[in-house]
Amino acid sequence: MNPPVYHASTVLSPSVDDWERKKKARAADEQGVYYGRFGTPTTQALEEAIAALEGGYRSAVYPSGLAACHGALMALVASGDHVLMPDCVYGPTRALGTRLLKRFGVETTFYDPLAGAEIAMLMRPNTRLVFVESPGSITFEVQDIPAIAAEAHKRGALVAMDNTWGTPLYFKSFAHGVDVSVQAATKYVVGHSDAMLGIVTCTKETWPRVRAYTHETGQTAGPDDVYLAQRGLRTMAVRLKRHWENGVALAEWVAKQPEVERVMHPALPGDPGHALWKRDFLGACGLFGVVLKEGVREAALAALLDGLDLYGIGASWGGYESLVMPIHPAEVRTATVWPHKGPAFRIHAGLESAEDLIRDLDAGFARLRAAR
Repeated sequence: MNPPVYHASTVLSPSVDDWERKKKARAADEQGVYYGRFGTPTTQALEEAIAALEGGYRSAVYPSGLAACHGALMALVASGDHVLMPDCVYGPTRALGTRLLKRFGVETTFYDPLAGAEIAMLMRPNTRLVFVESPGSITFEVQDIPAIAAEAHKRGALVAMDNTWGTPLYFKSFAHGVDVSVQAATKYVVGHSDAMLGIVTCTKETWPRVRAYTHETGQTAGPDDVYLAQRGLRTMAVRLKRHWENGVALAEWVAKQPEVERVMHPALPGDPGHALWKRDFLGACGLFGVVLKEGVREAALAALLDGLDLYGIGASWGGYESLVMPIHPAEVRTATVWPHKGPAFRIHAGLESAEDLIRDLDAGFARLRAAR
């Protein structure tokens, strides 16, 4: 039922002829087992499954989601190139643009994630890559991926997407024009907050560049983490449905609280991104954001969060447990202005009872009101 977990570095050949045959096969990108860093049946089983779910050609595993974003970016650009990134992009990915790519002579421009086809106005003759993240994992803007991809491709640029929120089940990257799709498999693929993993999936055209960079930089992942991702993948569809249902239930309840200015959840009909989400996505996950009204102090928000019993305060998301953390979108915007003055926080709805999660939040809002 399950592929064995291969703990392997050296793979022996019984003869020189076999050794030379393996070298030629690996150079020709033929599937096989040559050396642990290039993959084993354990890693290949996961890569094949993700590529099939994404609708892509081939996939490569990385030791974390950020490593996968790094690999996708570095494989597709070179010194003198220009990259576009949305202003809502995951913070560490933003740092890749402002620091790492800059060191290698690649310029990054951040753009309004709601630009859509207007992305064409920001493209230059040397724009080689448009990065998208939809929805943004902090402020949850839904991007018009088909429109962005169409404009990018007209001008010879590629499109890479962080598809962690939608997952391969709820957003089909390649069907919407994406050339390289990245998953922080740490989140919903693993699903239990006990392994770090990233996966890059490519079209047939982009695969040789990503494969070469992956191998040249020694990127791989440990077999036990890969096994945990295989385990999680088998239940992801069932878990995601519960995350989706719980997330919407919590978001609808939170939106009714008088201290709340806005709930950022694309699956809610009143959300600015709802129409695009309904058009392009097949479902939602459990991650969304909350903005409190101006005048609510940070200390009051801390009172809400500190006393929660069923929500841990922590980074990441996608596991079985519910999480919360304060967020500060205004501090990282450079292309757009964050319009809200009140404090904000993010919720990941886990797999617990929605009624219990709401009861815990209700007590939290009572503490917030007392602190005010």
